[in-house]
Amino acid sequence: MSSSPHVRLAAGLVFGCATTLLAAGPVFDARAAAPAATAKPMTQTTAPEDPYLWLEAVEDPKALDWVRERNAKAEAEIASTPEFQKLEGDLRAILDSDARIPAVQKIGAHYYNFWRDKAQPRGVWRRTTLLEYRKPNPQWETVIDLDALNAAEKENWVWHGAECLKPQYQRCLIALSRGGADADVTREFDLENKTWVEGGFFRPEAKGGLQWIDRDTVYVYTDFGQGSMTESGYPRVVKEWKRGTPIESAKVVYEGKPEDMYIAAYRDLTPGYERDFVSRTIAFYNDELYLRGKDGKLVRIDVPNSVNKSVHNQWMTLELREPWTLKDRTYEAGSLLAIDFDKFMAGSRDFDVVFTPDEHTSLSGHAWTKNHLVLTLLNDVKSKVRVMTPLGEGGWRQSLLTGAPPVGTVSVSPVDPDLNDWLWMTTTDFLTPTALSLVDIGKQPEKLKSMPAFFEADGLVAEQQFATSKDGTKIPYFIVRPKHMNMDGTTPTLLWGYGGFEVSYTATYTAMAGRGWLQNGGVYVLANIRGGGEYGPRWHQAALKANRHKAYEDFAAVAEDLFARKITSPQHLGAQGGSNGGLLMGNMITQYPQLFGAVVCQVPLLDMKRYSHLLAGASWMAEYGDPDTKDWEFIQTFSPYHLLKDGAKYPPVLFTTSTRDDRVHPGHARKMMAKMEAMGADVRYYENIEGGHGGAANNQQEAHMRALAYTFLWQKLK
Repeated sequence: MSSSPHVRLAAGLVFGCATTLLAAGPVFDARAAAPAATAKPMTQTTAPEDPYLWLEAVEDPKALDWVRERNAKAEAEIASTPEFQKLEGDLRAILDSDARIPAVQKIGAHYYNFWRDKAQPRGVWRRTTLLEYRKPNPQWETVIDLDALNAAEKENWVWHGAECLKPQYQRCLIALSRGGADADVTREFDLENKTWVEGGFFRPEAKGGLQWIDRDTVYVYTDFGQGSMTESGYPRVVKEWKRGTPIESAKVVYEGKPEDMYIAAYRDLTPGYERDFVSRTIAFYNDELYLRGKDGKLVRIDVPNSVNKSVHNQWMTLELREPWTLKDRTYEAGSLLAIDFDKFMAGSRDFDVVFTPDEHTSLSGHAWTKNHLVLTLLNDVKSKVRVMTPLGEGGWRQSLLTGAPPVGTVSVSPVDPDLNDWLWMTTTDFLTPTALSLVDIGKQPEKLKSMPAFFEADGLVAEQQFATSKDGTKIPYFIVRPKHMNMDGTTPTLLWGYGGFEVSYTATYTAMAGRGWLQNGGVYVLANIRGGGEYGPRWHQAALKANRHKAYEDFAAVAEDLFARKITSPQHLGAQGGSNGGLLMGNMITQYPQLFGAVVCQVPLLDMKRYSHLLAGASWMAEYGDPDTKDWEFIQTFSPYHLLKDGAKYPPVLFTTSTRDDRVHPGHARKMMAKMEAMGADVRYYENIEGGHGGAANNQQEAHMRALAYTFLWQKLK
């Protein structure tokens, strides 16, 4: 179980709802945009009067009229051509295709999948058997039909996931969001009868969640009323709630401080290893984990707050983000340590070092099967999977996972770690459609499914290059290009980046970019800039706070390296990024406008003076700093909204966001658009009314948003 349930739950909002193993291009990061609702109070250091402050009123009729007017202009400019309509149709066909791989989760005896297509735009939660799943066209049993539920309840529910009570798996806690926002409700569902439980557990709409303790008891962390949420808008209080009692009478388990980020609790229900934990997340990369005894007392897991802590069966694993010295030994940042949990709680500090990073290799993730610890590694941003087997007395046997490709991206996840050593393994690269295999560790993989090609890859080549940043650091990046292109600097090129929150982006089959960009003859580039996690914690920490500029220098260095290689030139180079990547785009617009012919800036952070007062912003101060302190001296150097200058020449820009985004406030994009528009800049704007932080609540909306971006870029760069 994770030491940070808020990260697991937030990740579920973006990734856990995935209906397929179709990579449609880089997605926004959950950790960089975790749920929030309330705002941190302003201090006396508030900036001078902002003439566009009124646009922060998300649902204000005047602001929405402003949005609709600009949406109409963008639609008229970009979406009125037959080329756009064909592209939108092609992208929608990819998203709706039955040929996608349905990702499944084993729950009891069945394998569950959430699926959206043209006939079921909101989606169905469905199940099958492994025998059926092995077939090319499995028979599925519908468990929850979200479109039917929306019609019956006159709602616009978006799926947020299911938490089912093991080992019987008879009851589930289902999370549903209105319009794709992070705020959601939790409802109890009878998995055997496929019906909602009348009078069952119900959590009203808010940020937070429910976690099973037993059939008649849950942990609840949510909005209990005034003062119960943190300044970041997360739950501040977690309670134990008994069936049949009002939520108001639930027993307090733990209260955090208002300035904390997120408080939660959960029970590890693994048979034989049932334990209760309380998680206090103070900030990103700063959390405390407590073991809750049967008497209700909490005992802190005594390790540094920066450590990523996980407990599975008898083992505790510690992923270090900073060096840790114990007595006469120092463990390196980026290392993974393991120890028997009960022995640790009894005082032992005799850790096994399961992984140590080097200059080229970092730990991307780790997961347990019944008998093995499986490590996903990145070696210069290319995947390897290492299997570690505990032998007792501190010994571990290691081997590479059989069947993993030498180049590309491999991801693995346990099928049922309580029962077996099976793994789901997906393999992919930029030009090879994703394949799914079932792996029984130690045996040859069984290939179950493979996606068809959604774009013509013949004649394309993918390669990795390294640019040299301003401080001499080598920055890896991937290029996907025509094999025989003219190296004359005239090819339209799309440069994508993120660079934040220790998130890594690797080579994956980008079906949407393939059809929307590569198939037209363009070049696609993925920059692995600092701030991300491609080389572990050090890569992330190199661009924190006062060093944020290094991420932007890295991205600019990649652009300049593309020019030096004659791949493209400034008038033919476009850039795209969202969320923290939207902040990256804002800095490219304002600090490096000469490098780009067009920019797409999606669900962005842009006003870094007010970001900590808007929605989830206060939770990101560990990444950017606190603008209400002396930190503003460096934050203002990467606040795009404040870097705009009258008379400066900026590249054409498309801003996109969502009214229902309750992570990154749509006011960022609105205000930047209004300010640049008043300056006479070449800007356009599109705000989806639904969609949450991902920008779209269904396939039609996603196809439309992506087609807008690709069409705009092609118009400006060709």
